[in-house]
Amino acid sequence: MNAFKTLWAVATKELVEIFRDRKILINGLLLSPLLFPVLILGMGSLAENRARTQLESPLKLPVVNADVAPNLVAFLATQNIVVEPAPADPDALIRRQDKDVILRIDEAYAEDWRASRAATVEILHDSSRQDSQIPVRRVEVALEAYSQQAGAMRLMVRGVDPSLGTAIRATYRDLATPEAKRGMALAFLPYLLILSAFLGGAYLVMDATAGERERQSLEPLLATPAGRGAIMSGKIAAACAFGMLGLLLTLLSFKISFGFVDSGPLKGVDVSMLAVAKLLLVLLPMVLLGTTLLTLISASVKTLKEAQSYMAFLMLLPILPTIILLVNPVKNALWMFATPFLAQNQLILMVLRQETITPTQWGVYLAAGFGVGALLWGIAASLYHREKLAISA
Repeated sequence: MNAFKTLWAVATKELVEIFRDRKILINGLLLSPLLFPVLILGMGSLAENRARTQLESPLKLPVVNADVAPNLVAFLATQNIVVEPAPADPDALIRRQDKDVILRIDEAYAEDWRASRAATVEILHDSSRQDSQIPVRRVEVALEAYSQQAGAMRLMVRGVDPSLGTAIRATYRDLATPEAKRGMALAFLPYLLILSAFLGGAYLVMDATAGERERQSLEPLLATPAGRGAIMSGKIAAACAFGMLGLLLTLLSFKISFGFVDSGPLKGVDVSMLAVAKLLLVLLPMVLLGTTLLTLISASVKTLKEAQSYMAFLMLLPILPTIILLVNPVKNALWMFATPFLAQNQLILMVLRQETITPTQWGVYLAAGFGVGALLWGIAASLYHREKLAISA
């Protein structure tokens, strides 16, 4: 009971102190809920507008040797493609990013065409530029359509049914639900939520140990009869409460923001209160993991600045699952739900896609998550029991 009273007293003291600091309160609890939705919805709107512009506006296409293929040039005009005069140096134009795509028609095009041979055209583009993908694809689609049309006419002239050249016709039936498709558009959201959970209480927990040690206010606290483990647990509990409050405000801001989306891939996203509760449960072990790890770091350094120097490295940890899945996509397996950061990434996507999380998956995840948190708590507690922790740097 005394340990619980100590924990409660320390946690209350830390929360009262941090809520007195308006700058920390604004930066920790208000900026993320406001900036994250603006960032995500703004990026989505920009990407949608750019794609719509590139798809619907006339495509200006410089064509080299356009005079040898007048029928092809006329067909391109019917596909909302405006043919422009050939530039002097097409390659340099692409490298300077003055043009997204240029079409070069082979000089032997007319000869090959009259001989019913495959005539050659070359599409010049820079594959490393993402903004050129849509224009290049538009040119490819137009050339494929013209090729199929001309090939069918050649067969018909020779009395051959064009359909004889097609032995199999593949059709597609997409079984992805609208929720799953919207989940793909939100593939970047897990990183933001995991990062917020992992480092949401960073300032509080570092200041409560490394900061107080540097200010020489930790030594009197540790000199009291209260158990050091209870004192440390109170600081961790305060940081967890602060981090969970920030997460709740962030999730509620997403819920409200998605209600204003009326177009694009994020249209129709419904973050229900049940989904918000599931996401909070998913992120709770990550909050504990982050605060205990930061407590461990803070108890092993001498100054607050030294503790803050670890932040650059810690911010990279939540992005590891995204990199791994990008390079090597894998299907969900039970071991993934026991792997920190990867488990949160998969579970958040499952919640957003409205997929069912089985009791076994919940059990493995929560056991592993709280188990790692307990392990880090034990290591941090051992550091808190060192006598030199009470001595300021």
